[in-house]
Amino acid sequence: MSASLQQVGLAVKRLQWRHHREANRRLAPLGLSLVQWDTLRHLHAEHEPSLHRLAELTFQTDQSMGELARRMVDRGLIERVEGPGRKVQHRLTPAGDDLRRAGSAAVDEVLRESLGHLSADERETLHTLLRKAAEAP
Repeated sequence: MSASLQQVGLAVKRLQWRHHREANRRLAPLGLSLVQWDTLRHLHAEHEPSLHRLAELTFQTDQSMGELARRMVDRGLIERVEGPGRKVQHRLTPAGDDLRRAGSAAVDEVLRESLGHLSADERETLHTLLRKAAEAP
């Protein structure tokens, strides 16, 4: 008997919830939430993105990303830089990059516990299937 669409959807949601909950728990001693770490990760990967772009990348609204960025600026984790026109962009500070690396180790540990028992081929298949599902119209 094959899994229904609802069963597959629920399995994806349960794994996501497990990752989210456990990552937040392990990031807490660093003074980070998952969305804060994700913001640091994207700032490392992209050159001075706008606030709107950060909101898109981290699945936040522009308003919530603005408040989050303000708090992260206040903590010295990121800094605002002037972009073209009136655009305000952001970049990591050295302190933010240190926390990004420490947070990456914590998140990798969470993912290793759930996905690490899959073979390399299984992980590649899962990745391919999830990307295919996410890109469907």
